Amino acid sequence: MEIIDKNKLNNLLDKKLSKNDIEELSKEIIKKVKELKKREKNKKRKEQLDLLEKKFDLKILNKEQISKIPNWIKKNLKDCKVIGSSKKVILTKNGQKFHLDNKLNDLAGNEWSYFLRSVINTRYSTSGEEGYAHHVRKIHPSPKPPQLMRDIIKFFTKENEYILDYFMGVGGTLIGASLSKRNALGIDLSSKYITAYKKACKELKLKEQSTIKGDCLDILKDKNLIEKYLKNKKFSLIAIDPPYGDMMSREKTGEAIKKNQSTDATPFTKNRSDLGNMDWKSFKEKFLESIHLSIPFLKDRGHYVVFIKDLQPKEGQTNLLHSDLIEEMNKIEGLNYIGMKIWADESINLYPYGYPHSFVSNQLHQYIMFFRKKN
Repeated sequence: MEIIDKNKLNNLLDKKLSKNDIEELSKEIIKKVKELKKREKNKKRKEQLDLLEKKFDLKILNKEQISKIPNWIKKNLKDCKVIGSSKKVILTKNGQKFHLDNKLNDLAGNEWSYFLRSVINTRYSTSGEEGYAHHVRKIHPSPKPPQLMRDIIKFFTKENEYILDYFMGVGGTLIGASLSKRNALGIDLSSKYITAYKKACKELKLKEQSTIKGDCLDILKDKNLIEKYLKNKKFSLIAIDPPYGDMMSREKTGEAIKKNQSTDATPFTKNRSDLGNMDWKSFKEKFLESIHLSIPFLKDRGHYVVFIKDLQPKEGQTNLLHSDLIEEMNKIEGLNYIGMKIWADESINLYPYGYPHSFVSNQLHQYIMFFRKKN
């Protein structure tokens, strides 16, 4: 595949886009073509390696092994083979592999590897089909992209397993669960946010997951209520993006001032029980209490996924909130910190903070922290 000729691309688009738009688009297309070439090269290399492996008919598998095969493979099972000396790897017609000992998820080997990137850059659309009803969900100050949550859910769970988000907001996690054929329970203080989630589900024609309005600490203390939902099962994943103390309850600066927009605080709710209305110390106490309350509902070797964003350093304080929270959560008996992703959201607008006197970073990134429950 040849690299696209930039001059031809410019001639094609110059009547519709600005020069800067064309240049930016050209870079993106060239980058994508290079990526596709690399993938094609890797695919051919894998195909050559596959030819060297021993292949067996699926008849060598027993009923228990067959039951472990994900639905995406079962749809074309007649075209699959068992490969390798272990006789536990399924090879599909298009070259994807699935190991029968994979108890974590339903992903092919190449999808597993792709997820392991420690840094991800995204620019999710907020309009059209790829916006996933963002025009409804945007009433929340920081709605999570359903596509991002779908990918996380697919890695840490299998189809039809159970997920909990007790800071659900407008339901990005719940929509992600519906997109990946999982079951989810969402909890939130705000009926307005829950209503927006339900409206988005109807518009997207997706399964509406279970929701409970109320203080998550009170609800998590109600063992019978949670167990009634689970029906003798356990959550495989607890995915939460808590309000980090009173971050959203502070007056706005930067871009809001530049655009002559309101600098008023935009708290998630006005409820005193809302963790988003607490100072960092009070927030941390309540947040850690929520972990202690929820961990009994998580299966052994199940996972927590926690989103967090640091504050800017100030007056000698580093404000590395993610580091503080990792240290505290890792002290909880039965829980281990296992790593993180840095998520860079390229849709965030840049602003010249500190200009022309000092460095103040535009924080495009959040930390996605992973914890696993011990056996």
